[in-house]
Amino acid sequence: MANKQIEMRKIKQIFKLYSEGVSKRQISLITGLSRNTITKYIDFFKRYGLTNYEVSSMTLEELNRLFKTDQKGKSQQLLTLETYFPYFDKELRKTGVTKELLWQEYASKHPDGYKLSQFRYWYREWAKEVSPVMHFTHKAGDKLFIDFTGKKLSIVDRYTGEIQDLEVFVCVLGSSQYTYVEACESQKKEDFIACVENALWFYGGVPQALVPIT
Repeated sequence: MANKQIEMRKIKQIFKLYSEGVSKRQISLITGLSRNTITKYIDFFKRYGLTNYEVSSMTLEELNRLFKTDQKGKSQQLLTLETYFPYFDKELRKTGVTKELLWQEYASKHPDGYKLSQFRYWYREWAKEVSPVMHFTHKAGDKLFIDFTGKKLSIVDRYTGEIQDLEVFVCVLGSSQYTYVEACESQKKEDFIACVENALWFYGGVPQALVPIT
């Protein structure tokens, strides 16, 4: 189990670095994993449409469970249907959106696909399988995920030509994924607090919790 958890930590690190714009070659040097392995894991997360804050929010056991779920044998028809589920999951949070409406959208693109009753069944099975892993139900204004990207920006003084590196601070609301980005001089406490304050003014309110992404 210890080795498995170390591996899962590396997988989370891979996606965090990739989301920050680090090249696969650099990620390979940092993690000690081959570029083919790194590409495999990046493609996995992209196939499920997961964001960096969603992956960062998973526990090591939840992440391992997602990989196990993905390795189960499934028909191509079911795999195609499941590619819609992350999108449908977000749409169902909107007022007036029902599973039947979403099935109609799916059926218009796949007339020979699953019927409504089968659609409902497989959606429930998908939700049970991934609920602890990627089925994030965030209430509006509940959580604000915050982090520095780790990749700096550079600005040039027009008068002196001096180049200054700036840190990039990012906030994402869990429910809407509404994003706030700000450049600042450092990751020191005073700059961090100022960025958070500016973000709250930007959103026009205060969430129930601020969640640092680690």
